Amino acid sequence: MLRLRSVLQKVAVGRTAFFVQPLLRVARLGTTPASYSETSLKTMPYESDPPDAPAVDTASRQVRQVTVDVGYAGQRLDNFLRRELSDVPKSHVYRVIRTGEVRVNGRRAKPDTRLAENDVVRVPPLKVAPPRLVGGVSADLVRRVTAAILVEERDMLVIDKPAGIAVHGGSGVTFGVIEALRAARPDETLELAHRLDRDTSGLLLVARRPAALRTLHALLRDGAFNKRYLALVRGKWELGEKRIDAPLRTDTRVNGERTVQVHASGKAARSDFRPVQFFGKRATLVEVTLLTGRTHQIRVHAAHAGYPIAGDPKYGDQPFNAELQELGLRRMFLHAHALEFVWPATNNEVSLSAPLPAELASVIDRLTDLAAPRRRKSR
Repeated sequence: MLRLRSVLQKVAVGRTAFFVQPLLRVARLGTTPASYSETSLKTMPYESDPPDAPAVDTASRQVRQVTVDVGYAGQRLDNFLRRELSDVPKSHVYRVIRTGEVRVNGRRAKPDTRLAENDVVRVPPLKVAPPRLVGGVSADLVRRVTAAILVEERDMLVIDKPAGIAVHGGSGVTFGVIEALRAARPDETLELAHRLDRDTSGLLLVARRPAALRTLHALLRDGAFNKRYLALVRGKWELGEKRIDAPLRTDTRVNGERTVQVHASGKAARSDFRPVQFFGKRATLVEVTLLTGRTHQIRVHAAHAGYPIAGDPKYGDQPFNAELQELGLRRMFLHAHALEFVWPATNNEVSLSAPLPAELASVIDRLTDLAAPRRRKSR
């Protein structure tokens, strides 16, 4: 039985709600499909990040011999170790594999070695920070993240991530969604199935079992996820339904800051743009389907096409951002609103949808009001 976090009344997404259906349809992943459940979805208020947690002292580990159980069979060695050593930097994990301090059945192994049931993995002693999840993550962050759970299923959690919260700690942010969930559910093995930018809101999947994580990653690799976003861009979109096929380099820096750029030597990146609603020459609401999943892909592709996203501080147009601020926009207008895939084990369809949060829907209403006099005049 699915456990759904929902409200009884229909959630308003502004007066122009035609572009998104506040409908959640989920077939239970572990059974044959019988029916779908419907609910209106509640999104969270957006608040600032909690203050960083204080620094902690370090402690040492002893050598451990860990036997791989059936739940982890088939997992890569590096991913297995990152779970066993969750508080150790990733670079350290790869270093001890490379130097041979990690052994599988007494032999050296590579990071991509696939583990089998009953394999014995030697985990070396490392200097690590003790767990910070007990008392480390602020109660407010835990509350906001757990309240944003839309679906709780045996294999996964579905989160309607608020903007302003990172999906994980790092890059100046101590804690994110995954740390808050682990603090709230210390007895579970929770892993992010994919990522969203800190300032992007919307649907985020979290795996609850290693086998589910492997399945979700395989779906992502095979392009079997249909991920759609809503974005507000500058100007009147004149390209119709357009595929932006432009490779992206994610390792460039501008003034010391990491910046993603369109470059011939970059990795393949493809995004499908479709105009949904026009607001005169001022702005256009577009739906974007991701065909690849590069860092900042939608933001860079939109700017590359000449239509930067409203409120984007890195790739956006500052005068346009200032204009939208006057209409109440206080964040980047990018929302992951739809996610669809078929669960391989049962061939069940999973279809998720999260409407625009209230602060974005209100901007749409303001733009609609501003464009209305022009439409009447044109008649």
